[in-house]
Amino acid sequence: MTERPESFADNLVLGLAGYRTRPFLEFAGTWHSGDDVAAHHHGIEAALLEAGVGRDEPVGVVVRNRVPHAAALLGFVATGRPVVMIYSYQSARSIAADVEALQLAAVVADREDWSESVIDAARRSGTAAIAVSIHPRVELLAAPLQVDRPGHGNTLSEAGIHILTSGTTGPPKRVPIRTEVLEHTVRSITHGQLHSPSDPPDVVFLPLGSIGGVCQLLAGPQQGKRLVLLEKFTVTDWVRAIKTYRLRRGGAQPAVVRMVLDADVPPEDLESLECLVGGAGPLEQEVRDEFERRYGIPVLWAYGATEFAGSVCAWTPELYERYGKSKPDSAGKPLPGVQARVVDQDSGAELPSGSTGLLEARVEVMGPEWIRTTDLASIDVDGFITIHGRADGAINRGGFKILPETVRRVLVGHPSVLDAAVVGVPDRRLGEVPFAAIEVRRGARAPTEAELKELVREALPSHHVPVAIACVDELPRNAAMKVRPADVAALHRP
Repeated sequence: MTERPESFADNLVLGLAGYRTRPFLEFAGTWHSGDDVAAHHHGIEAALLEAGVGRDEPVGVVVRNRVPHAAALLGFVATGRPVVMIYSYQSARSIAADVEALQLAAVVADREDWSESVIDAARRSGTAAIAVSIHPRVELLAAPLQVDRPGHGNTLSEAGIHILTSGTTGPPKRVPIRTEVLEHTVRSITHGQLHSPSDPPDVVFLPLGSIGGVCQLLAGPQQGKRLVLLEKFTVTDWVRAIKTYRLRRGGAQPAVVRMVLDADVPPEDLESLECLVGGAGPLEQEVRDEFERRYGIPVLWAYGATEFAGSVCAWTPELYERYGKSKPDSAGKPLPGVQARVVDQDSGAELPSGSTGLLEARVEVMGPEWIRTTDLASIDVDGFITIHGRADGAINRGGFKILPETVRRVLVGHPSVLDAAVVGVPDRRLGEVPFAAIEVRRGARAPTEAELKELVREALPSHHVPVAIACVDELPRNAAMKVRPADVAALHRP
């Protein structure tokens, strides 16, 4: 009997080695074996060696949901090399600025992301520019120069991934998620369930530059499962994967649930799903109920953040069967190894069950510190957590506080509104006022601005009524399908 590997990395190494010639990653309809994925990583390591980059030096990756990028992340985490995430969903100028500011020994990016400005930034910072493509071919576009690089110390040198936070605990910042902590990220989406390699694959559609995407990717080899990698989410590709491989479990975000409902996907296309697991934002009870009524599939929602290396709390099928109907707004109970509490926003004192305050969590594997979020929450006597919105997103309209999510919930209650976003915009007299943008359901009549304002006025105090409401084909979203507040605010025409 073989001994159980002691670490997450050991498990990952064995999991990756176990595929060999078997299918591992499906991308754009083509399966890539374990050996194919390994070939991508070996080519990258050979280029790093040629450039004189040490095996333990941190390397940046301009991350895309493509096979060579997945291979780089898997290989680096398995071998203990620190990985610094650089988002590809930004301008060439912004990528160049990141490359120059980080001053890493090397950066790996798709050939299309190595514009002249990015290559010049690599040259100025003495960074090796390594280009990858879907074919297992790696190019060294710029060798590192002998420059005085700042010592990164523990900032970027810890094994694991270094990733930008989503802003749950304040302004976005790059934080390390250590290798041993990554095991929690996998548990947070698998709930510790064991699977057989013969099970259907899982779908990876969240950006690999996000903690959710990393969770989805790492969970595959940890369980010996196949993965379907989507470069970006589309209803068509997502449904194709479910129908083709008879998936039992699907991942989702609020926008995904609404898009599937709006596309009127036939129930028989999703009949293999036993549950839909989601998070990354609030999902209205009405939308969840509509999905469950139409498809007969339980929706198990969760709450988490990059700072916690995954989910803080979640529903399991067993919990949902017992409590789902009585706690429809909850995001479930804390996961194993996680403690949660609610504190007063001003004093920091812990509040009793049922009170609303700032959510704090302590993840055992990350350390003894309580991490405070900027999310308002309550915890009931049974330990279930309900998220009520963002404390730092409150709009101060002449002294009256407005939570954007409160207004948004009213707007999405209109039968023609698929989704909505509410943000604060500057006002000379009141300081800040609410502005909204709505996305109309496919084939539905676009409601008038006056109609929507009256809807809000009937449901909430008058200061909640937006000064203006824009109707758009699609709300501006980032690669993780989260609405971009700044772009919504830019729609406002005073």
